[in-house]
Amino acid sequence: MAVSERQAADAESLCPYRLVLEHVTSRWGVLVLVGLLERPYRFSELRRAINVVGGRGVSEKMLTQTLQTLERDGLVHRDAKPVIPPRVDYSLTPLGREAAEQVRSLAQWTHDRMAQVEQARHAYDENRRAYDEARESPQRSRAS
Repeated sequence: MAVSERQAADAESLCPYRLVLEHVTSRWGVLVLVGLLERPYRFSELRRAINVVGGRGVSEKMLTQTLQTLERDGLVHRDAKPVIPPRVDYSLTPLGREAAEQVRSLAQWTHDRMAQVEQARHAYDENRRAYDEARESPQRSRAS
């Protein structure tokens, strides 16, 4: 077993729910789950759909890893049809649909509350700037 595989196994045994939470809420995990809520997708279709929503494009490698991880967790179903050319469809399992609904709710909450988040960030930055300036003023006067 490679070091990274051993570390993953150790993390999984110590705190398995946290690892699943990381998979579900990862940048690409969220977009895959929410995307698959619409309908099943082929790999290239899903990649295009995610790239439209996600801004910066997901690489094939990253999407493959995300799908494999979510499949291992029982959230995504991979249906490989024995045809030429090969056809693979991805869809949500009932467990995946439940997780995707939760993630979509959180994403909607974030969208709905973004103005308040921006106000809080602005207030924090202003307070932080004033604090930093107050700390620097006595130091400047001592240096003079």
